[in-house]
Amino acid sequence: MTAAAPGFRVRLADWARDFEALRRIRHAVFVVEQQVPADLEWDGIDGDCRHALAEDAAGRPIGCGRLLADGHVGRMAVLAPWRGRGVGAALLDRLVEEARRAGQRRVVLNAQTRALGFYARHGFVPFGEEFVEAGIAHRAMERPLD
Repeated sequence: MTAAAPGFRVRLADWARDFEALRRIRHAVFVVEQQVPADLEWDGIDGDCRHALAEDAAGRPIGCGRLLADGHVGRMAVLAPWRGRGVGAALLDRLVEEARRAGQRRVVLNAQTRALGFYARHGFVPFGEEFVEAGIAHRAMERPLD
């Protein structure tokens, strides 16, 4: 199933088939732009996750995110020219729907503090103390799936 929006679509990705596109986005956003060390970005669990991939109208990858089996959303990344155009929201909605479909009762994530407002607008509430991960301040957030 795919979700459509002006100028892009979001679909579930298959790590084995789509890993180059997913890696390209995450490398550009996390490793290059945010200077996250590559060994921290590539944690070895991608093959066990569900992935969402956003593509522009021409089929070029523009954003991604993943869902772990325990309902944890992570690795949300949108290429800079596509930010503020609904791509992140569409990716997050798709991953939340996947968590719901998998029977999760809640979705959790570690949000960069500068993105707290984005996740709050999508029903996520912070909990716990701020912490630093890969040199970037984060807060844990959750959203019940009642």
